[in-house]
Amino acid sequence: MYKRLRPWLLRLPPEAAHKMALMTIRLRGALWYPPRPPEWRLPVTALGLEFPHPLGLAAGFDKDGQALTGLAALGFGFLEVGTVTPRAQPGNPRPRLFRLPAEGALINRMGFNNQGLETLVNRLHGHRHTIPIGVNIGKNRDTPLARAVDDYRLAFAAVVPYADYIAVNLSSPNTPGLRTLQEPETAMALLGALKEDQRTLARSIGRRVPLAVKIAPDFSDEALDALIQVIRATECDAVIATNTTVTRPVAGLSATTKEQGGLSGAPLAPLTKRVISRLFAGLGGIPIIGVGGIRDAQSAWDHLVAGASLLQIYTGLIYEGPGLLETIIKGLYVHIQETGCDDLACALQAARRNLSSGIEPNTIKFQ
Repeated sequence: MYKRLRPWLLRLPPEAAHKMALMTIRLRGALWYPPRPPEWRLPVTALGLEFPHPLGLAAGFDKDGQALTGLAALGFGFLEVGTVTPRAQPGNPRPRLFRLPAEGALINRMGFNNQGLETLVNRLHGHRHTIPIGVNIGKNRDTPLARAVDDYRLAFAAVVPYADYIAVNLSSPNTPGLRTLQEPETAMALLGALKEDQRTLARSIGRRVPLAVKIAPDFSDEALDALIQVIRATECDAVIATNTTVTRPVAGLSATTKEQGGLSGAPLAPLTKRVISRLFAGLGGIPIIGVGGIRDAQSAWDHLVAGASLLQIYTGLIYEGPGLLETIIKGLYVHIQETGCDDLACALQAARRNLSSGIEPNTIKFQ
């Protein structure tokens, strides 16, 4: 079905096509009741949570939690909504989303357009979870960087009763200055404050909600190693690697590739894999959620072998459609069989032992 619709969708302006897709999925969710869990089973235990399989939806597709039931019906193992900011904001001026179909990529400079905390919280409050749901939080564009921690703390406190985990977005290239929050001293203060709030709020709501940090793919080795030390020192529960890149790892430089914003999709895969590998070597078992350039079963497998415990897709979904989930999950089954193992944990340990990097097997438990 999607293959027949794709040529028509690609004729629409990118934001219009996205809005139509989200409305269609939302309608499917309204007709899909009661909810049921995903049919595919490759169970993963990470962040203290149980996932039916490792493939989730990245933040940005459903910023405001409008289509949670419909998205779960597509078969995702988990969903991440947002980025949400304390106050609603329109984002950057249009046009702000651009396709590179030959490269399987997108460039966006959306700028955290969203309906704000109150709207998202109201939707999450009325939603019945069938799979884990993460909430990605950010700061408002007009909040000074010196007060960014206030926005993150406010958002964290508002969504913590309704989230299975919370992702702290410090890496979007489309909010001026945001990536400076990844610098060691600033990141230490911000993540430290959120970890203290995590402990306090756990007592009030009766459960501890894991805290993940989403990072950029554009670090030097030295800068990434410095951030790894901050993540370990603040005892973050997970790292999401990676956000979009401000570089242009594409064959040609067309007018579209020169648009400002972050690039996602297939060309991002090598950058993301490099970051995952370095994180895996340095984090001492902290889970990694791999996102960036996953477009088929092989790229998904490569991210897992590099060190990811969970995966997320977005741009690949735009170009390949919902059938991409089944393609990836079935492909992972094949990779498991090729290693001579019966489960994902065994298969990844075997594959990682074959790497020449000397990285030890992941300590995250797969069932």
